[in-house]
Amino acid sequence: MKHGLVLEGGAMRGLFTAGVIDVLMENEISFDAVVGVSAGACFGCNYKSGQIRRAIRYNTRFCRDKRYCSTLSLIKTGDMFGAEFCYHTIPEKLDIFDKKAFDSSPVDFWVVCTDVSTGKAVYHKCGPVNSDEMEWIRASASMPIAARIVEIGGYRLLDGGIADSIPLRFMESRGCEKNLVVLTQPRDYVKKPTGAMKLMKLKYRRYPELLKAVENRHKMYNNELKYIRSAEEKGSAFVIAPPEALPVGHIEHDPDVMREVYRIGRRIANENLEALKSFLTQE
Repeated sequence: MKHGLVLEGGAMRGLFTAGVIDVLMENEISFDAVVGVSAGACFGCNYKSGQIRRAIRYNTRFCRDKRYCSTLSLIKTGDMFGAEFCYHTIPEKLDIFDKKAFDSSPVDFWVVCTDVSTGKAVYHKCGPVNSDEMEWIRASASMPIAARIVEIGGYRLLDGGIADSIPLRFMESRGCEKNLVVLTQPRDYVKKPTGAMKLMKLKYRRYPELLKAVENRHKMYNNELKYIRSAEEKGSAFVIAPPEALPVGHIEHDPDVMREVYRIGRRIANENLEALKSFLTQE
């Protein structure tokens, strides 16, 4: 029986996920495949490379660096999170991403992006780490308005959460019969329509299918939560979620706040550890 790990996005809420996956690695909880969306992709790749605490380490180290995340970066480059600094300088020079470990791991690692031309999800299985693979991860996390469209693989891409925020169905389609789903919102969260449609329509007027996906995202998201609850009831999904809204926004420059969100993830993962082990070992 194949086991899958599904990682929701949520920008800096993803540090909750980082705490969860570090506990999974420390306890040698293994999965056959991982799919990450946005921050779930950025931080989840460390599961495949086996680098415990790397996500919280570089986030707290660089959170006040204007090259990492700033309005200045947005004005200068078109990306709030600096593309070159975040996806190339840090992993290649400042907090080395273990490419050898990632490439040798048998775990399939997928990222989800949104095709701006169709408004549909694009699922990319990451191969050996190179500049292109890091660009796929960047595309998955490229939030509308706050990031440029990423052109790669013949696609024009933005944040995967627009089209498929919590890809449990996708993981099931890959043959994973039991899946751990890590959410970054509480279980009772209900997504509301975006309040930024006027700005979205102005910026992305050339992409009507993308605008439809953004306008209907709350419906897609809430339907996915409903599907996840039904999978839980059937015994095919296990959910780890924060007990209440996390004390962090999409952008955070306070390392202490980051550490607190990370600690919450670790705490909730440890509280669920024995139940998760039981879930994964039951046929």
